[in-house]
Amino acid sequence: MASLKLITFSDAAGSRVGVLLDGGRVLDLAVAIPPARDMLALIEAPAGVLSAIRSLAANPPAAAVLPLASVTLEAPIPRPRRNVFCVGRNYMDHVAEGDRTRGITTSEVPKFPQFFTKAPDTVIAPDALVPSHTGITQWLDYEVELVAVIGTAGRDIPKDRALDHVFGWTIANDVTGRDLQRRHGQWFKGKSLDRSCPMGPVIIPAADLDASDLAIGLKLNGEQRQSSRTSKMIFDVKEIIHQLSAGFTLLPGDVIMTGTPEGVGYAMVPPQTMKTGDVMELTIEGIGTLTNTIGD
Repeated sequence: MASLKLITFSDAAGSRVGVLLDGGRVLDLAVAIPPARDMLALIEAPAGVLSAIRSLAANPPAAAVLPLASVTLEAPIPRPRRNVFCVGRNYMDHVAEGDRTRGITTSEVPKFPQFFTKAPDTVIAPDALVPSHTGITQWLDYEVELVAVIGTAGRDIPKDRALDHVFGWTIANDVTGRDLQRRHGQWFKGKSLDRSCPMGPVIIPAADLDASDLAIGLKLNGEQRQSSRTSKMIFDVKEIIHQLSAGFTLLPGDVIMTGTPEGVGYAMVPPQTMKTGDVMELTIEGIGTLTNTIGD
């Protein structure tokens, strides 16, 4: 069974949800299933709605099919209802490369997930321009990350039930001003620059994809910079959800970025920063490719 590729898109009729079909086509769910008005409504819909969508995607009504070229893809959840939850230093090789830049030769494995957030306003669409923020940061960097989209609310979630709360998976780019990140002594400022969180292009429902061991990578201007597997996370998605939900209620539509592997620009020798015109291509096996360019 092919994976369901859920999208948010827009055209002259406005923004709505759909399914990315083979052959450069889009199934307009606002026509096929009117209650599915946006991705948050779809996430909170009864379980049977996804089954109905699968049936429609397998045999789409002609009146609900649009050419992909006639629409614009948006981030799957264009405006998260809360901050984007993130995990730092969650791949050991990334921990080590970061420590080397600070002169630390022996790295220790983090004992607990290191949580931070990006402001919801940072989220932008596939193919949208990421500002260079010239004059604000001199060290703009990239980070490919697997994103878990929460489907069922919960607090104090046991690790063995954590994946029951995941609606699906997507990709995000944690674009970061490294100098700001260090200057302010915490991560929020350097990671919450406007339009610094490209996300998409699709959400793959959790039932369609085992995300525990997927190839994950990033190319900059065609050069492979990051290449790893999600199985190399220090804290897997189950542990992340378990720890984040301790005393804190996760809500449907919350998005959790799960950390980036080694290969970031600031840790290269010599360090490499991004500039206007640079093209970032992020790929995660089973989900797709998220592409964005650095603008002025």
